[in-house]
Amino acid sequence: MDACQQDARIPQPERRWAELERRLAEVEADNQRLRADNHRLKVDVRRLTERLAQYEPEIRHETTPPESDPAGRSAYSLESETKRRQRRKRRRKKKSPGRRPTELKFSDAHRHDNIYPDGVRHGDCHLARERAVWRLENGRAVLVGYRIFAGPDGKEPRIAGVTPRCEYGIEVLVTLAFLVYIIGISLGKACQVLGFFCQLPLSRSQADALLRQLAQHWNGEFDLLCGLIAHAAVVYMDETGWKIGAEGCSLWAFASQLQRVFLFGCRKDDATLDQMLPPEVFDGIGVSDDAAVYQGRFAQAQKCWAHLLRKAIKLALWYPRKKSYQQFLDRLLQLYYDAKRAAADGRLGEEGRKHRVAELEGRLCELCRPHDRAATPDRKPHERDFSNLVNELIRLLLAEELFTFVLEPEVEPTNNRMERQLRSPAQDRKAGRTSQTAAGAHRRSVIVSVLESLRANLETFTLPSVMAEVGHWINEGISLFARQWQAMMADKSAAIPNTS
Repeated sequence: MDACQQDARIPQPERRWAELERRLAEVEADNQRLRADNHRLKVDVRRLTERLAQYEPEIRHETTPPESDPAGRSAYSLESETKRRQRRKRRRKKKSPGRRPTELKFSDAHRHDNIYPDGVRHGDCHLARERAVWRLENGRAVLVGYRIFAGPDGKEPRIAGVTPRCEYGIEVLVTLAFLVYIIGISLGKACQVLGFFCQLPLSRSQADALLRQLAQHWNGEFDLLCGLIAHAAVVYMDETGWKIGAEGCSLWAFASQLQRVFLFGCRKDDATLDQMLPPEVFDGIGVSDDAAVYQGRFAQAQKCWAHLLRKAIKLALWYPRKKSYQQFLDRLLQLYYDAKRAAADGRLGEEGRKHRVAELEGRLCELCRPHDRAATPDRKPHERDFSNLVNELIRLLLAEELFTFVLEPEVEPTNNRMERQLRSPAQDRKAGRTSQTAAGAHRRSVIVSVLESLRANLETFTLPSVMAEVGHWINEGISLFARQWQAMMADKSAAIPNTS
């Protein structure tokens, strides 16, 4: 008897019951599977929520139902909202007191000084305002309360050594800038140094604001320095790496006899060089290494001999068995020393110097001619390096960029002065103390340029000497660099003949 005949004997209700039991078993199996999936998803959600809460703490409250109603049915009731507002009030941070009123600061002053306008009787003046300013006196911070009196015309005198709307003397700003940008310590540690040695209460945010104010105050001086560099007779330049955030960029430094300009966060390209030394303006001598951006750039140039000699010294030390490298180095050094003696010989006139340069160029040609071979790929690496050095010397010799310092005694044969200037910023870069924003890079450019230019102009670079000079700027309304610019413009006007 086959299966069809057996099923026909089963009564209809029993077959219906068996079918329902089978479907119920399938539903229960599906239910068990869905419960397992639901449990697994809840575990995943909880794990991901905990990880996200490290960055967005509010996510805990968004994904967790209120304790009084685990299902979340009454989460939107008026009672629940009232409870939430009460909890937020309890958790709310204490309101910041904000800036202290001037009256409180003035009452805390260690002493009080009266400021009157010059040439006006004190009896004719009236009190205009009161200011509390932190000053550094004898190495100690002093809070001075200034009473500023205006004359009958309403004009108020300036406080000596204090920039407008600043609660700290200029000596505090300069000291802070020197610690952060010249010494190279962090902003927080600079505040600790001032607090420990000078008892000056200064937070990191206040220090950052003071440096920003100083850069704004000196921005005009920075523009003057850039203009003076562009008109200088001799400009030394060098560059190194820098960073703005995680983006790589360059630090480019320029120096003349009395001016220094540092460009933090710039691009090492022709556009930046044209901006600093416009071809239609700069007609002086450029002293630099042999980077591509400098090649064929100046009417007169002096390439750094230190870079060339270091390459020859490296080959002689690394490959002592190659006697030709040592012999080449010995003759190149002797040639360099003879050129320096000729440059320092005050007895030589213009024709004598030209004759001496021709002699030196002939000796260099004689030295390089036996080694003038192309650096083919089949040669060893050190042999290619030697050929590249010889070809570089010949190329610079033909461009007349090796013995300019013999013709012009005020020009140095190396670029070592700029390399020394960049040593501290390079250490800052290696330690990760670079700029975080483009505005911060410009602020550093302004402050470092002014301070290093003051170092080049002052006989002694100390806080009293810097403050004496900067104090003249504030009191007289004209800076040292502005006077240098006026003198340079006067000399250029006198050099132009009057043809009218």
